[in-house]
Amino acid sequence: MKISGSKIIMECLREQGVDTIFGYPGGQIMPLYNALYDYQDEIHHILTAHEQGATHAADGYARSTGKVGVAFATSGPGATNTVTGIATAFMDSTPMVVITGQVPRALIGRDSFQEVDIAGITIPITKHNYFVSDIVDLADTVREAFEIAKSGRQGPVLVDVPKDILTELYEYEPKVINKECAIDNLYDEDDIRCLANKINKAKKPLIYAGGGVISAEASDKLVELAEKADIPVVSTLMNLGAMPETHRLSLGLVGMHGQKEANLAVNSADLVIAVGARFSDRVTGNIESFAKNAERVQIDIDNSEIDKNVTVNHSIVGEINTILSALLKLVKDNNHKEWLKEIESFVVDKEKDRTAFVPENILYAIQEVLGDDVIVTTDVGQHQMWTAQFWKFVQPRTFITSGGLGTMGFGLGAAIGAQIANPDRRVIHITGDGSFRMNCNEMATVSAHNLPIISILFKNNVLGMVRQWQKLFFEKRYSATTLPDVVDYEKLAEAYGLKGQSVNTLDGLKKALKSAIKSKSGNLIICDINSNADVVPIVPPGNAISDQVMSTEEL
Repeated sequence: MKISGSKIIMECLREQGVDTIFGYPGGQIMPLYNALYDYQDEIHHILTAHEQGATHAADGYARSTGKVGVAFATSGPGATNTVTGIATAFMDSTPMVVITGQVPRALIGRDSFQEVDIAGITIPITKHNYFVSDIVDLADTVREAFEIAKSGRQGPVLVDVPKDILTELYEYEPKVINKECAIDNLYDEDDIRCLANKINKAKKPLIYAGGGVISAEASDKLVELAEKADIPVVSTLMNLGAMPETHRLSLGLVGMHGQKEANLAVNSADLVIAVGARFSDRVTGNIESFAKNAERVQIDIDNSEIDKNVTVNHSIVGEINTILSALLKLVKDNNHKEWLKEIESFVVDKEKDRTAFVPENILYAIQEVLGDDVIVTTDVGQHQMWTAQFWKFVQPRTFITSGGLGTMGFGLGAAIGAQIANPDRRVIHITGDGSFRMNCNEMATVSAHNLPIISILFKNNVLGMVRQWQKLFFEKRYSATTLPDVVDYEKLAEAYGLKGQSVNTLDGLKKALKSAIKSKSGNLIICDINSNADVVPIVPPGNAISDQVMSTEEL
């Protein structure tokens, strides 16, 4: 039976088990939205306030579930508005399929209304992208897009479809989709045996775990390996939650704003095993000094990451879950009591005022009220780092943030996607006033769908992280980092149909949170904090990660 190109796309989405689409209609994609009308009982569409919000929501949906996120956008500005969201997903290896409408084939290349080469624009920020020039290829293209997005190192794929192909009729043949993705394991048993021997002989082993662990659904295996061989674990921003931070072997965040004991452990280890981590510059600091006393091993699904940033002594390329499972059979039960005692000596114990209304105490108070079974999304800036430092994540896929691209305005869209995907779980969005202003329009989406998202706004009236760098490294020349205090955030929330509350004490915060929990709609809680609050510790640019500054007064 012949059906339209639009219906072919919808049938392919149904084949893939898609239940939610985030998007925004427009001229060239209208036929696809017309077809969507007939599938609304099976596939839920979330109309966001902006196409960027749609891609961030698809991203949050994907990261919180492990499924492929899906977004729709029209041609021209609709398509270009997705670029930041696609780049965010690409840098953090999030599986996503973005389908854009395009002007009819006869109008391409004529500077037609809302024509833009979105396939060309997104080549550097997608795993793959397609321009569909023939309806014959449409169904298989959509299927391939999903396969590519979720296989190997995951990432976003774009499919650009001209309007006339969306309306053209063609034969559609259903296909049973194989949910299992083939993995190219580029290692043999000797590689596993070699690494197991290294682990068994090491006196000061350390696991450096990244987001690839979560993508591979290998968190349990990571914990099992750490426990069996008694190996401490440091985590990247993307790995937080994979190794429960309450675990005795978890040293927490590593890198520029990492825990002192995590960074010093890297410097003191004799074996560092990187698992699903890409040796980002924010982790390594000065490359020459990173793990300088250690033999370095890298386990990754992406062969291109091997030796890209840091040269390693041994590498294993393949599916992380499989590799860790194989290692567990050969690694011996061990005890590294002396090594763990040495790491414990790195910890700086400072007596702190737990009553002050400062970011650390605010985050402790939020977790005290909400508990551990919470999905946390953030934007980017000081609040992001404070959350990474002080929130104790104990489950994978509960910390959703922009790591590689560092996208301000990411958090609210991501919270929407996570809440839609997890309707029975509490989702909170932690943001700063600079980030919040970028995509606060998505409060309309929160309100329209009665999403009980709680947004925590750190209000300091400055672009905090940029200002902190100006303070530390640019002689306090505060150029364009002060935000005019002209926004009444309580009224802004109310204008969108949400509840806004301002607090300046921990007791006030706890009371506001308890009230928000009872609410069936979204809430915005504004926390007034000091503009001079800094993220510490910090590794100055170019320094070794062991050369941390514990107070900005030291600079």
